[in-house]
Amino acid sequence: MALPLRALLSSLLPLLLLILLSVDVHANYGWTGNARHVLLSKNHRNRPSFNPDPWHNAHATFYGGPDASQTMGGACGYGDLHKQGYGVETAALSTVLFKGGQACGACFEIKCDDPRLCKSKQEPSITVTATNLCPQNSYGGWCDPPHEHFDLAQPALLQIAEYKAGIVPVQYRRVPCKKEGRIRFTITGNPYFHLVLIWNVGGAGDIRSVQVKKGDDRKLKWTTLKHHWGQNWETDAMLLGESLTFRVRASDGRYSTSWGVAPTNWQFGQTFEGKNFKYRQTPPHPQ
Repeated sequence: MALPLRALLSSLLPLLLLILLSVDVHANYGWTGNARHVLLSKNHRNRPSFNPDPWHNAHATFYGGPDASQTMGGACGYGDLHKQGYGVETAALSTVLFKGGQACGACFEIKCDDPRLCKSKQEPSITVTATNLCPQNSYGGWCDPPHEHFDLAQPALLQIAEYKAGIVPVQYRRVPCKKEGRIRFTITGNPYFHLVLIWNVGGAGDIRSVQVKKGDDRKLKWTTLKHHWGQNWETDAMLLGESLTFRVRASDGRYSTSWGVAPTNWQFGQTFEGKNFKYRQTPPHPQ
């Protein structure tokens, strides 16, 4: 005896859903192909732009000399901070804030919180990028857990506090990063090991995951890179001779996909430019 149409459809619905969910599934990152792309694009558009955090209390010191020359390099791997556009508005973070390198590239607005030490006639706050780790046992333990501490480049701290200040009470909050130009991918390594340094990241500034694929075919699978150190990401995938597309996910969950940014004849040591995250103006803090 034939089943009624409604009953037949109800019995087939779970099977149809299972088939749909089984299409283009892979171990690295859920769906692939056009279905994955459409879903990702929709979720990306629905996510709000990165907004500032509430204000928190912390302390600050300075290092690096009057020209900040000793702040170059650092635990985030950026190298020459002047050439890469970070300038002297940079900070080494205490262990708690650094988070094993996850905070590299994040931007913080900092203001002096002690009228006796503040430069009242200067700008009320500065915005710095996290580029380094303040080692433990520094400044009498101020960079050790559980302290939230910023070791600022000397020119940065002197914008908000007097030189004689020493340990300066401050307030800080995470803010969007405003970066000039496009996101950068610098590829180093060898044919069997690729290290990708990602810098000049706008929006949230810090990165949670990186993927790469050969070419710009949306149906090809993504390879997920492993976090190596700082803002360096690694893979042993065979990528030489292939055009490369990168997808970066920031800490606010937003994605930026740079299609085919590296040509097939790319070489180790080269830097390529891709699509950056959008910047949203930060509301001014109350005076």
